[in-house]
Amino acid sequence: MTTLLTIISTLLWWVLYSSIGALFFAIVAWSVLRWVERCAVVFNRTYLACLVWNLIGLLIVAVIAIHEGHTKPPYAPLLASPLLRGALVVDMIVGVFVLWRLIPRVDAHRIRPTSACMAVAVLMAVAYGAATSLA
Repeated sequence: MTTLLTIISTLLWWVLYSSIGALFFAIVAWSVLRWVERCAVVFNRTYLACLVWNLIGLLIVAVIAIHEGHTKPPYAPLLASPLLRGALVVDMIVGVFVLWRLIPRVDAHRIRPTSACMAVAVLMAVAYGAATSLA
């Protein structure tokens, strides 16, 4: 019974933290996409795309952290890990794909893949800057 409660609690916190991060990422991505696309983009779909991307990204980072054995602070060795850096490249590719597939403009066309790349690049720069300053 305790294991079931632990799994349910972990899943709830995973979704909660992902949704909090997705809101911040969605605000930044929405601003970048409005600027790059020169057209309005749908915010709730931007939030959905960022939520899906955060869920996948947190899962990837957690698996790498468990594999590397860096589940407790300090996290600087984890950030220097070549495996994590490779996983972040995969995460960026997933992010571009998810943003490109899920975010429409208000004229019902999809955003361009280059716009998704720009949004992911800005978000990863902000996230990596925050992660290295907190580590």
